[in-house]
Amino acid sequence: MGAMKRKGATRTTARKAGKAAKGKAVRASAAGRVRKRAKAAIPAKGQRGKASAAAKAKRERAATAGKGRAGGTGQPAPRIQAPSAKPAPRMLRIALTGGIATGKSYVLQQFRQRGVPCLDADLLAHGVIAAGTEATIAIAGRFGREMLGPDGAVDRRRLGQVVFADQSARRELEAIVHPAIFRAITAGLHAFEMIGHYPMGVVDIPLLYETGRHTDFDQVIVTTCAPAVQMARLLERGMSPLQAQQRLAAQWPAAEKTARADIVIATDGSFADTDRQVERAYNALRSRSHG
Repeated sequence: MGAMKRKGATRTTARKAGKAAKGKAVRASAAGRVRKRAKAAIPAKGQRGKASAAAKAKRERAATAGKGRAGGTGQPAPRIQAPSAKPAPRMLRIALTGGIATGKSYVLQQFRQRGVPCLDADLLAHGVIAAGTEATIAIAGRFGREMLGPDGAVDRRRLGQVVFADQSARRELEAIVHPAIFRAITAGLHAFEMIGHYPMGVVDIPLLYETGRHTDFDQVIVTTCAPAVQMARLLERGMSPLQAQQRLAAQWPAAEKTARADIVIATDGSFADTDRQVERAYNALRSRSHG
């Protein structure tokens, strides 16, 4: 009986020892896993060196960037803006005027042949007094519908017979048409400036000084010729001496115009002589436009 008690005690002791050993093994395994994870989290010696070098390089780059700022003060360096494109020079506005039959149309054509954009106030007037325009309606109301042609536009020849014989009537007509003509001139010059970088633009305006619009222009060219030459040209156009005199009387004397001009072109001589004067004027104006 005593032997059976001793044997049972031995088995109990063995079970306790087995449990203790198993617990110890479990704890050892857990500790091993913790050490392994901790080790993985810590870079190896070589890796630590690489990380340190990378951090150092980053600090050096930051320091270099700081030195590149204004005066090394840490303030942002001023931004350097690229120079803006230089605006195109303003187109020189040239008025061409002179008495009737003094060669304005020929001189204007010479400027066109040199590539200068040109406007003709007389041609613009055709549009102003076309059928249905405000000016045409006003002319019909003031001078009568008999001043209109079959197409509804103003009959220039018939109206001219009235206004050149009556100074008051002529001034009334000018008050109707001149504002519209000068609006068209302004629009045309603006269009030239928008289309291309022209150094100059020329406008033929017979009554420039008479209308007081010479101040709208940078330079004025006046064409002139001897009175006898002027009269001969008017007669060649089919005018009677009386009609020629009436038209000359409606304009300022040539001497007054040439005295105010910036450039004078005499057209008494040959075409070649006039061409040489136009060339000199063109070169002078071109130099002025670039100055």
